[in-house]
Amino acid sequence: MTNRIIVDPVTRIEGHLRIDCEINEGKVSKAWASGQMWRGIELILQGRDPRDAWVFAQRICGVCTTVHAITSVRAVENALDLEVPLNAQYIRNMIMAAHALHDHIVHFYHLSALDWVDIVSALDADPKQAAQLAQSLSDWHLNSEQEMRAVQDRLKTFVSSGQLGIFANGYWGHPAMKLPPEVNLLAAAHYLQALEYQRKANKIVTILGSKTPHIQNLAVGGVANAINLDSPSTLGMERLAYIKTLIDEIGAFVRNAYLVDVAAIGALYADWTQYGAGITNYLSVPDMPLDTKGTKFALPGGYVHGGDLASFKAITSYTDSYFEQGVKESVKHAWYEGGKGALHPYDGETIPQYTDFQDEGKYSWVKAPTFYDERAQVGPLANVLAMAAAGHGSTTHWLDYALNLVGTVAGSEIPVSALHSTIGRHAARAVRAAVLYDALNEQWQLLMDNIASGDLDTFNRPVFPKGEIRGFGFHEAPRGVLSHWVVIEDGRIKNYQAVVPTTWNAGPRDENDAIGPYEASLMDNPVADPEKPLEVLRTVHSFDPCLACAVHLVDTENNELIKVRAL
Repeated sequence: MTNRIIVDPVTRIEGHLRIDCEINEGKVSKAWASGQMWRGIELILQGRDPRDAWVFAQRICGVCTTVHAITSVRAVENALDLEVPLNAQYIRNMIMAAHALHDHIVHFYHLSALDWVDIVSALDADPKQAAQLAQSLSDWHLNSEQEMRAVQDRLKTFVSSGQLGIFANGYWGHPAMKLPPEVNLLAAAHYLQALEYQRKANKIVTILGSKTPHIQNLAVGGVANAINLDSPSTLGMERLAYIKTLIDEIGAFVRNAYLVDVAAIGALYADWTQYGAGITNYLSVPDMPLDTKGTKFALPGGYVHGGDLASFKAITSYTDSYFEQGVKESVKHAWYEGGKGALHPYDGETIPQYTDFQDEGKYSWVKAPTFYDERAQVGPLANVLAMAAAGHGSTTHWLDYALNLVGTVAGSEIPVSALHSTIGRHAARAVRAAVLYDALNEQWQLLMDNIASGDLDTFNRPVFPKGEIRGFGFHEAPRGVLSHWVVIEDGRIKNYQAVVPTTWNAGPRDENDAIGPYEASLMDNPVADPEKPLEVLRTVHSFDPCLACAVHLVDTENNELIKVRAL
């Protein structure tokens, strides 16, 4: 007998996502992923000054604001063939790395770990045994028995008060939860500690970007940071030294807590390496430019077809025609006017046409991107596989470290192919966090060395020609490949399209009716209790959905929603 379940909304994500599944003999046999809000930012940008686009574009999201800001200025700079000073590149790179570290820590501990960790079970743990287990895995200084006991006491306070506070509404006691109480207590302790370390990462973004969310320091052609090592009111030695302190503290948490926790939990849920692979075409882009033109990068990226690392094809520059020509979006199954086939983003249209939910027709506000007419998965897994295929040293080191640690806990060798799975996406994200820590350290040193050479430039002034120009910018954001595409005519935006990571992964069926990465990853997932579809959430959460980026709400009746007066 086939049952249909609807998870709406999917919680612990950014935005509003609906998942429909047909369950047959305890497994998912058919799935639909539906974004439930409309994205209208492309229409808001039409007719505006391209220099202002990044300020609007970063309002696409309330969390990943920096990624849209940086990708937007890159798109306009690409259209102008405008070089960016080295100091500006390094400052942008550090903002990107710090933001991604913040995002990856938050995603694992605060948005998805509770799919695997039973907080209530931690009440039965022996704090001494939990500490001994933690200390056998790493020398993290907050793994003491006293720390575990203090965390357990805090959890007991929640329960005795009749509320679970931030831990409310979990599937506690679900048959798919199987960690020992001591591991649950250890994870709960690091959940609380992670709140402090994600804040430290955001401090770096705030110092360099002037505020977060919604940084204020960007400009088409560079950044607005003035550099003077002797002035406390600019980017000087005091601030740079403090940033280095924060980098070191975040790195210690990533290496000694985050990476270890993911390895341990992954080993104890090794059966989940058999579920959630879905689409195994992987797309990522290079990032952290090391020159003014965007032809050399600290982190490689490219395309892996069918999960075969030998098929890796590198994307090599900001003007890479392989990437530029490969991207299209279909609206055949999305709530937009269509009938023109899949369109390249330069020619993309965003004209709403709502029809209600149709299983075989339109059922989502998310478009369906393709790369050379094939679906592709994006995100940390795609990025780590590409960097490993490219022989990137830091990636190879941390990937080997993670797989060896998982193998030690699991008692068997874990191959790279195990990453093509629900739990593999978490492992890849933890590996990427360690790589980003290395990269952040490197970018800090490069900035220091360049300033020491006497170069204090941070901005090249843009000049807009008459006539039409086109450009695209890309960024390997925390959730994967983000690209903005702009057509400029006589200095004004004529067309603008954002193809975001969650659009790649959450897209509905495409022009050829092929299912998207979320939908494909859910096929054959076990579901022990259709009334409590924890397993569905595990796989969807492993992508780190951000529907706010993929869609946006606009009142099509043009009614005034709110008026704000600045006095």
